[in-house]
Amino acid sequence: MPRRHPPRRRARRAVLAALLPVLVVAGCTVGPSTRPAVVQNDAPAPAEREQDESGQPLPPLGEPGPSTLDWSDCASETRDRLGGAAGRNPSYECADLTTTLDPPGMPGQGLTRMSVLKAGNGPIPLVVVNDVDGEPGTLYAARLAATLPDALLERFSLIGVDRRGTGNSDAVRCIPSSERATLLDSDPSAGIDRPLDAARTAGQQCAIALEDEQGAIDSRRTTSDLDTLRKSLGMDRLHALGHGEGSRVLAMYSARFPGKTGRMVLDGMPDPSDDHARVLGGVAGGAEATLDAAGRELGRDLRAHVTALTERLGRGAPLTSDGYRLTPQLALRAVLSGLAERERWSELADAVATARSGDPDPLFRFVRPHVVEDQVSAARLDGTIATRCNDTATRLPADRLASTTRDLAREHPLFGATVAQELVWCSPWPTRSGERGAIGSDQAPPMVVVSTETDPVTPGKGTIRAADQMPSAVHVAWKGAGHGALSSSCVTDAAQGFLVDGDVPRDGTLCPA
Repeated sequence: MPRRHPPRRRARRAVLAALLPVLVVAGCTVGPSTRPAVVQNDAPAPAEREQDESGQPLPPLGEPGPSTLDWSDCASETRDRLGGAAGRNPSYECADLTTTLDPPGMPGQGLTRMSVLKAGNGPIPLVVVNDVDGEPGTLYAARLAATLPDALLERFSLIGVDRRGTGNSDAVRCIPSSERATLLDSDPSAGIDRPLDAARTAGQQCAIALEDEQGAIDSRRTTSDLDTLRKSLGMDRLHALGHGEGSRVLAMYSARFPGKTGRMVLDGMPDPSDDHARVLGGVAGGAEATLDAAGRELGRDLRAHVTALTERLGRGAPLTSDGYRLTPQLALRAVLSGLAERERWSELADAVATARSGDPDPLFRFVRPHVVEDQVSAARLDGTIATRCNDTATRLPADRLASTTRDLAREHPLFGATVAQELVWCSPWPTRSGERGAIGSDQAPPMVVVSTETDPVTPGKGTIRAADQMPSAVHVAWKGAGHGALSSSCVTDAAQGFLVDGDVPRDGTLCPA
């Protein structure tokens, strides 16, 4: 039987870090430990919380009813997409699902297609939602199925979802290739006119190409897609695993549909602040810290190597075999993409070295999915811009854009200008209509929220702030580095115990690096 959720928090107790002894953590503190929070490296410690007895219980897994999805074998295609990834070799089936488009001003109207993939044969569906700018959810779920513990995959089949506007889910294709390149290779801190002109052209072309669909590519409507998927899977409740920005979609789902929310693990969460510039500053800082962590792990001074590369590219950007110039900002965008994939850090370091020697292609491959489209795959940037601009309300005038991007570049010399590109992308985009949507609900069951201390996409401090806004969040903190914490056996054990056995971790559980 699942254990009842530890009572919800009502307030934080102050943690006086200066008075706490420095503790050495030797293992994963899962369970009802009374051990105090650990303070290391000036990071925020998992906080103790005052609690009451009114929390919602963790629901049982339940058994699925008949599915209305028309599954078909897609093992060969999926293995080709994985490119020979190591690990187990589960079965793969694919299906399409029709959902309601629901554009602004036309509630409940229109249809859109969502692509889903099932990995494995476990009886309970576990829906997997990835970052909107990461690899499509179907591919991410297939990759995840090769690494998760056997006990989890004996109980669950993973259901990967290509979010609306991405992957094979009616992917957004609206930005001209030249503007797409400009949006990614410009340095807005050195001059705002060129990227802003490209953003205006991109916004105009997307308005023409997408028409009513333009405002319907967002996270809130994606929660409706997930509820349609839940019904199609024959489940009373949605059990799910979120990764990075995909976790916000699940947190919003729990706010809209608390009675349909099942067991959810959120591996990283974006900072919920409406101050987009502040959020991006946190991302830049997290990326720089992750670069340093990757360098330490590999025994290389990656910060120095990347800095030397950008200086070289500033004197002349080489042409890739795809016909794109590897400018300093495009190279930094490639490094950001590589840092988000911990298993590819060694490959990223080699690609940086190769680019310094004059061959840009290995490094460009990290950013290629974002900028290059073909008949099979849309460029990820289009769906990313549509979703992020519809999800955010911040629109800065040109003078504020210029000063804010300069500030970010000064505060974060390596990645500040690169992440500031996103402020420019959304500047000419229509402002979001209506509320973005809450994250979490006091009527939702407990949800495990995992923070990674050094994360280049969803920094640990931002994840903690998000967990603080979720009444039923149970926080697990990993002291390691990378985007997401499922590479930690401690975190994986906690997630498996929660999902499979219904064991709710102690709020504030600490997992060592």
